[in-house]
Amino acid sequence: MFKSRTEGSVVFKCTVRLLEEPDVLECEFQPNHKGCNLLDYVCEQMDIKDKDYFGLRFVDVTRQRHWLDISKLILKQVKDVEPIVFSFRVKFFPADPFRLTGNSKIMIYQQLKRDLIHGRLYCSAGEAAALGSLIVQEELGDYNPEIHVGDYVSSLKLALRQTDQLERKVIELHKKREPGQVDHMVVDEFLSIARGLETYGIDPHPVKDHRGTQIYLGINYTGISTFASGKRVQHFRWPEVHKLNYEGKMFIAHLSYTDRESREPKKHTVGFKCPTGAACRYVWRCAIEQMLFFTLPNSQNASVMSGGGFIRGTKFRYSGRTEREILTESLNALRQQHLLNNTSPSKRKANSVPATPSSPQGDLAEMRYSSLPRSTMSEPMGCDRFCQDSSVIPCLETVSEEARRQTENSDLPDYYFRDSFEHSSSESGYTTNYDALRMGPNRLHHNQNTTDNFTFHMHQQHNNNTSSSTAMANQQNAINSAKKNMKKFSILHAFIPSFIFVIVVLAIMTVFILESESDNFVTFKNLPEMMSLNYQYYQPFKDFLLRRLGLKS
Repeated sequence: MFKSRTEGSVVFKCTVRLLEEPDVLECEFQPNHKGCNLLDYVCEQMDIKDKDYFGLRFVDVTRQRHWLDISKLILKQVKDVEPIVFSFRVKFFPADPFRLTGNSKIMIYQQLKRDLIHGRLYCSAGEAAALGSLIVQEELGDYNPEIHVGDYVSSLKLALRQTDQLERKVIELHKKREPGQVDHMVVDEFLSIARGLETYGIDPHPVKDHRGTQIYLGINYTGISTFASGKRVQHFRWPEVHKLNYEGKMFIAHLSYTDRESREPKKHTVGFKCPTGAACRYVWRCAIEQMLFFTLPNSQNASVMSGGGFIRGTKFRYSGRTEREILTESLNALRQQHLLNNTSPSKRKANSVPATPSSPQGDLAEMRYSSLPRSTMSEPMGCDRFCQDSSVIPCLETVSEEARRQTENSDLPDYYFRDSFEHSSSESGYTTNYDALRMGPNRLHHNQNTTDNFTFHMHQQHNNNTSSSTAMANQQNAINSAKKNMKKFSILHAFIPSFIFVIVVLAIMTVFILESESDNFVTFKNLPEMMSLNYQYYQPFKDFLLRRLGLKS
């Protein structure tokens, strides 16, 4: 199914569930295939061009969800999963879903329809009825009084809590719809309503605040939000998020923002307790991926992110393209097409008329990154309107001072994204005598004697400086020689030999197990990691050595 560098006889089978509930895709992969191979194959089968917005999700033996890492081996990620089942889902919801074309936009629509049915796309009763009528229009077509009689929408699943009142409202709106609308018009109208909701693109994570109150954490292209009773309590925009970390079950967000009243920069730390440590790592990774995908200018600027402390920490490096890279590529393609259209033989201008560059118009202007819709529903930090009501969850307080000190003193990298860097003029190491440049020829000639005297004094001062600098150099050399004579203990002198010894022992043990015919090692040799190591690295390296030694033709 996939192209691989090494031909292996071991093939693993998996099932990919698509967005339409009964549809599945049976796939196969080999031990050396990565997550990107499987995702590319699924997107190719479904004719999806914008594959960067989609992903494959699976559930491990502890019932914890994970996104399949496209940069790592599939077999290593699902080693304990049986049977291997993936779910094809939208991973990054774009701010403007109308930029996607073809089946990509249809997949966004189907994902939002699933979110509405499962209660993730939370909205008011009126908005749910409007979205439900569009689903009915897309699946049943125009209203026909001879066909659509009685409670004909009851056979369709439209919402999580589908009541009789909601169905009657959907029927009423379906009757009022203008006949003759094609499917893509209905889909566009559905996306237009859905993308304006606060829960657009939100996959709620159950967490608890500092008071132990059950709330839900949502992450999308705008930032991090908290929800209680279906309402957004707080919203932290990505420009305000300074750093993300987790410790045990605690997901921690470090914020930097400007106070609206005092106009002073402030820092704030919020913590959310997750049900388990694995769930906390999953929330942290989802937040990191969402933040980097929607904020980084390109994936080359992505550094290795660390979280969870030094002992049992997690390192993550973002792989794949960012949204800005996708938009830039689309913009360049439109510009190229625009130039080709303007330089066609029928539209060429005369040589006497100078050509002037034209600014992008129409669809080209809509591709600008700055034109993305921005959320206007963000609440001010520290002064939420929800905090004034004692019946609603108040603003989250900072975590303990000890936890903050541990996090600030750690070696974890800070997440700064700057477009430009300022350099001081002294860094260049070059200065210019602007006063000499301002003097004209006459003034230079008039001050010739003064210049000669000044040069003499400069030579004398240079000799004095040379003697003093020589003495300082001799003193510095003596200090350096004394430091070299001192024998200091270096941890590398003890660590490197031990590390090399351990690597050699592990290599010898691995070769012994792979070459052994004993039944005692059958279980160990059948592990996915050992099989992947055997087929991808050991066997090719062994054949290479045998050919070089002349033992194998």
